[in-house]
Amino acid sequence: MTDITNTGFAKLEAEGRLMNPILKAPTHKAGRFGFRGDIALKFAPKLADEARPPELKIDQVMAVSQEGETTLSFFTTYLHSFEYLKDVADALGDAFTPSGKYFLYCNNIDISKKFRASYNGITFYILPIDEAGVYAEILDLLYLDKQTLKKKDTAGKLDSIADAAASFDESYPEITYEEGLGIMLPVRNKYEHRPV
Repeated sequence: MTDITNTGFAKLEAEGRLMNPILKAPTHKAGRFGFRGDIALKFAPKLADEARPPELKIDQVMAVSQEGETTLSFFTTYLHSFEYLKDVADALGDAFTPSGKYFLYCNNIDISKKFRASYNGITFYILPIDEAGVYAEILDLLYLDKQTLKKKDTAGKLDSIADAAASFDESYPEITYEEGLGIMLPVRNKYEHRPV
């Protein structure tokens, strides 16, 4: 059975970054460990023994790592602002590899645009997000059938997504982090048009 301490999640787990897991366990694929939940990027200063919530975290995270590897082969999350790419790369830097597939759904990117942005030698797919969550968006991007996946448990769904992402290779326009900052839109309140 795959243990988290022998995967790319080991350092994140030791640092207390893996939060609110829906899944933090081996998946059905041999040697693969999966995570769905939140990841802390910046911690609040500790006062005595008081555990405080992080100053900055990302949610709707889905990621996998193979046993014996120190990196994540697949990672996706929601970013409230494109500028948080730097914080993601700083907090998880060692967990990313040039051969991995990383998808960032950004609140403030033009809904009609898709990019590839490199940061510290790692390529991230920068994608817009509308009303749906990351799970629905990644299924659409990878042409995965929601009805077929409904029959699977959380680990099985993550396996299907990670397997499909491994062969994803769209050649979206490339931008630098600085160019991305220049074309960011104001952050939208994703709840503004929803009934109370």
